Amino acid sequence: MSEARQSLNRREFFSYLSVAWIAFGAACAGLASLAFRYSYPNVNFEPQMEFLAGTPDIYEEGVDERYKKGFGVWMVKLEGKLFALSNICTHLGCIPNWQPAELKFKCPCHGSGYYMSGVNFEGPAPRPLERYKIGLNAEGKIIVDKTKVFRQEKGQWDNPNSFITV
Repeated sequence: MSEARQSLNRREFFSYLSVAWIAFGAACAGLASLAFRYSYPNVNFEPQMEFLAGTPDIYEEGVDERYKKGFGVWMVKLEGKLFALSNICTHLGCIPNWQPAELKFKCPCHGSGYYMSGVNFEGPAPRPLERYKIGLNAEGKIIVDKTKVFRQEKGQWDNPNSFITV
């Protein structure tokens, strides 16, 4: 049997040294990236909870969808009242679509249907859509506040803050 080698040759030494430096550099880069990520705050990019929605005279009778994507709100003018209706289905949180030909909101997930007023009439939705607080500021512009929610099943749609008379 041959005797086991006790020393490294020059080529093997530099090979191991290179691997060690690469591992050390990768570990330092990983720690630096963690420190860099830690220096940035966690920001939640959700829609604003309060926004201006123009003046009451710009709305025609029916559903206005201009704030659906940006703020998650339909502005609905119905029977002399203007209200801000949530665009989140009360069944599983999907986003219903307004179908003007049928005058209803229809949820694509499980088929829940809502009248223009927000009241559910078909499908598995357990309750009507929610309304948000709406009012006028000093300049006569509409302010929608999504932090205050009004529910029909609790009798809150009669609250004067859930609509404005137009």
